[in-house]
Amino acid sequence: MLDARVRTAHADAWAVEGVLREPYGGAVATLRGIRVMASGLAHRQWNGADVTGPYADLEGARAFYAERGVEWGARVPAGLPFKSGEHLFTMPLMGLLAGGLQAAPAVDGLEVRQAGADDLEAVLHVDTTAFGSDPGLYRPWTEPHLSAERITVALASLGGEPVATAYCLRSDGPAGPAAFLAGVGVLPKARRRGIAGVLSFWLVERAFAGGARLAHLHADSDEAARVYSRLGFSAAGALDIYVDI
Repeated sequence: MLDARVRTAHADAWAVEGVLREPYGGAVATLRGIRVMASGLAHRQWNGADVTGPYADLEGARAFYAERGVEWGARVPAGLPFKSGEHLFTMPLMGLLAGGLQAAPAVDGLEVRQAGADDLEAVLHVDTTAFGSDPGLYRPWTEPHLSAERITVALASLGGEPVATAYCLRSDGPAGPAAFLAGVGVLPKARRRGIAGVLSFWLVERAFAGGARLAHLHADSDEAARVYSRLGFSAAGALDIYVDI
């Protein structure tokens, strides 16, 4: 039950991103057995389709993305037969129902606040340094988050210096009111102090207080999964990621 709801909420979250980016060429559509979204950005990591059934309209999805001239990938429930494209990796999911959140131990001197448009450079620096990514590539993805009604971006500082960031996206689609926790990044020099846990707790607590009934995420590593497990998250299935469909 939790697995299916988290998968649906994950697709809901990506649909919110597509709607947010409509002024920049983003779009969303629901086809037979598949939900598609485009971000207005060319890279396939930001143009994703969520397969919801065994007879997905892949031709319709291909036409949707061809019209926009962007590469794309598909998220398929793990175990569902899918014979198109190249399997890239399997992405484990985690979920947490309202009422189950566990507090993270405090970190001395850590201050967490909501970031705004004026914090773009700080958020971008922390995020791309933490993940080893290109600031120029991520700028157009990150910037709309800072003024989006449905997204809360958090910035954590030690001694006045930003050291961590993350965001939480609210969706109200078929999965019901849900919060997608993502982009949890901590500068290398500030790791292993419990900062990721505090930052994640701060965002999820606010999301539940705002009416979300489910929080969900995908953990990039076993170490990250342990951080979220301590907050109350549990495994909720997985998605197989396909490209070149």
